[in-house]
Amino acid sequence: MAQKSTRAAFFDVDNTLVRGSTLYFLGRGMYQRGYFTKADISRFVVANLRFRMTGMEKQEVIERFQKAATDFVGGHQVSDILKLGEEIYDEYVSPKLWERTCEIARDHLAKGESVWLVTAAPQDMAEIIAQRLGFTGAIGSKVIIKDGIYSGELDGKILHGVEKASAIRALAQEHGYDLNECYSYSDSHNDLPLLTAVGHPSAINPDAILRIKALAEGWPIHDFRRARFLNRLLGPAVSRIAAVAALLVPRKRR
Repeated sequence: MAQKSTRAAFFDVDNTLVRGSTLYFLGRGMYQRGYFTKADISRFVVANLRFRMTGMEKQEVIERFQKAATDFVGGHQVSDILKLGEEIYDEYVSPKLWERTCEIARDHLAKGESVWLVTAAPQDMAEIIAQRLGFTGAIGSKVIIKDGIYSGELDGKILHGVEKASAIRALAQEHGYDLNECYSYSDSHNDLPLLTAVGHPSAINPDAILRIKALAEGWPIHDFRRARFLNRLLGPAVSRIAAVAALLVPRKRR
């Protein structure tokens, strides 16, 4: 019998695995199918943008996003939302996958390592993505279910910031993973708790703060975006600085 691997790779979803916001795709699909009004989705989009742009210390913004994220599924049948989630995966999520990120995940699977999605998006949507891609599983934000209907209230906290680190520690204990041997991937500095909870963190399509942190720590950086504006902007400047530094460093005499 093959020995169970003690290694796992944990992937953030939005802008790490998928171009854009999974929760926004879900909201857009629900709006197009008449689940709520244009005003409803406008409030949700604003909350989503603020949540993505703020740091994890902005608790009032996180709470506002929590309410927006749970309000629009509240009162709906779980079976209906799951069916809708399958449609939204095909319509919006699948075309927006970062194929290079998927390749990294498949490499882990090929080595016998587990692959988990870890996201603030709803658990059910995250599980659909993981199942479609053949990953081990997914953990996301949970909404309380009563009699097969979403209540609109969170079951616990939104999976963001330190909550992601807590979640993978619980997974590690449950499945016997050695976090020092595990991997994590994210695009956002808000996921630093997730990244630093493992022995092998990596940045994918990093924001400016995460890029600086990754460079300082020597973490691998994968940037799959076509328009690498920062690289084009900073590349020549960094080259000039390096050239000047080389001239200033005394050369060893032979």
